[in-house]
Amino acid sequence: MPTRDRDRAQRAEPAGDSPDPGRTPTIHDVAARCGVAASTVSRAFSRPERVNPATRQRILSIAAQMGYHPNPIARALPSGRTRTLGLLVPDITNPFFLDLIRGAERAAATAGYTLVLADTEETSQQETTVVDRLTGAVDGFVLASSRLSDARLREVYAKTRLVVVNRRVRPVPGVLIDSATGTRQAAEHLASLGHRRIAYLAGPRASWSDARRWRTLQAVARQRDLSVVRIGPLAPTVEAGVAAADAVVLNDVTAVVTFNDLLAIGVLRRLRARGVDVPGQVSVVGCDDIFGADFCHPPLTTLTAPIESAGRSAVDLLLSLFDGDEPGAPPRQDVVLPTRLTIRDSTAVAPTTGPDRSAQDRAGPVSAAH
Repeated sequence: MPTRDRDRAQRAEPAGDSPDPGRTPTIHDVAARCGVAASTVSRAFSRPERVNPATRQRILSIAAQMGYHPNPIARALPSGRTRTLGLLVPDITNPFFLDLIRGAERAAATAGYTLVLADTEETSQQETTVVDRLTGAVDGFVLASSRLSDARLREVYAKTRLVVVNRRVRPVPGVLIDSATGTRQAAEHLASLGHRRIAYLAGPRASWSDARRWRTLQAVARQRDLSVVRIGPLAPTVEAGVAAADAVVLNDVTAVVTFNDLLAIGVLRRLRARGVDVPGQVSVVGCDDIFGADFCHPPLTTLTAPIESAGRSAVDLLLSLFDGDEPGAPPRQDVVLPTRLTIRDSTAVAPTTGPDRSAQDRAGPVSAAH
């Protein structure tokens, strides 16, 4: 601290009038009251080791009396940091992403960062628009279940710090929920119950984790001599599950594995409306174990995923990139989080026949892609 500022602060009485009632005090108001330069007030908050301890204590005390709080954006200008992070999710109404957001928000707050949240509406176009708008305005991004192409993700990573969730694109660091292992557990669980013909209700076409689960199901089918049929791609919603349940009946399967719990819940609703017993005639397995999965009728067998932990891990991984790494630096180790199969009442021993085909005349339009 310059000697003249220290001397002025030590001998000066509070100077100047208080800000007008209702007006937020500024750094200049605090400086005038303390008898120091505005730059000294700034250092007292941002770089306290460069200010005389007595002077700093006086500045902080008077600032508190005046109700002054530093502007985080203004403090970030010299360093180029905004202390904000961008979190992009495909669908903010999906309970899966609500848990992920909660975990990310807690990790960001603990580290002193603010989270900027954007819903990209399951489209790569909207995701691209949001990334372009926020690049430079945030210190880095977490892209959850990104719908961008591999090439586009590498372009973003070359310009800014980036972590992806449920995606593997070298050299972009990521957090992976290992649903492939859980999918294998689900398929082997159904096989152990005697199911030989299984439907998979696929998620969005651009979903990386969806393709991984389908490959896993096919591999288990070859090993266990099962028949699997793919229905979709489908929007990961309850409504899409309701519509897809008709295709399940037409394919005469005894078990269904779905991309997520919302699709599974839709299937349960439609099969119940059609008079198809679950699990007596068709077993249903979901994925994610979202809030409410155990409240279904019947309670849903599903893959339990550490969703909130994925949000925390993604922010922690992103913040670790600030420790000297430049955008586009060599990849760090991906974080892989395990899943496990939670068995409830929606799965049971396979029936000797498929769903009640006599109920088909009550069914609505069938929409299926294989």
